[in-house]
Amino acid sequence: MTVDQRGSRTDIDRVDELLTHVADADVVRPFERTAGDEVQAVLADPSAVTALVVDLVADGHWSVGVGTGAVTLPLPASTRAGRGPAFEFAREAVDAAKLQRIPLAVRGPSVRWCTHVQTAARLLADVVGRRSTAGSAAVALVRAGLTQVEAAERLGITPQAMSQRLRAAGWDIETDARSLIEDLLAEADRDAGAAR
Repeated sequence: MTVDQRGSRTDIDRVDELLTHVADADVVRPFERTAGDEVQAVLADPSAVTALVVDLVADGHWSVGVGTGAVTLPLPASTRAGRGPAFEFAREAVDAAKLQRIPLAVRGPSVRWCTHVQTAARLLADVVGRRSTAGSAAVALVRAGLTQVEAAERLGITPQAMSQRLRAAGWDIETDARSLIEDLLAEADRDAGAAR
């Protein structure tokens, strides 16, 4: 995965903040600044990729490129030193992402499956990115394991208001959409492996 800050010439450098945010992510090789305001990491778990992609794109400050396929083994300790088609695809993807309204692109040997991943992830990132602050707070509490009633109490609102916030935030489709993206990523990886 290659991530590049959007509008960095007119914004503060957000890379250190990003590195702190992703410090606990499930990665094979950790996120590292590669050049300027760009970071890169190696991931293998579709669930981790999905979570990061959706959250980073929805944040609004990042262009995200995901590359699927092989990496040259053994992987070096530093992400920056990694080589192989997946790294090349991630570079191509982040460059393509910069040109999109929803700045996310997925590239790899399986164009079909990568396009499916990209479409599903863009749709979910668009839903998440459009949430109000109140809707995001409601979703965060439910995602953390609270029931809607408990979350409503925590926010000081009625259960009915909580239900309305979750509905407006698109919470009802998020879990299924994340599962879809994970399955599509796994299929893209399987298809890339079959093509090797």
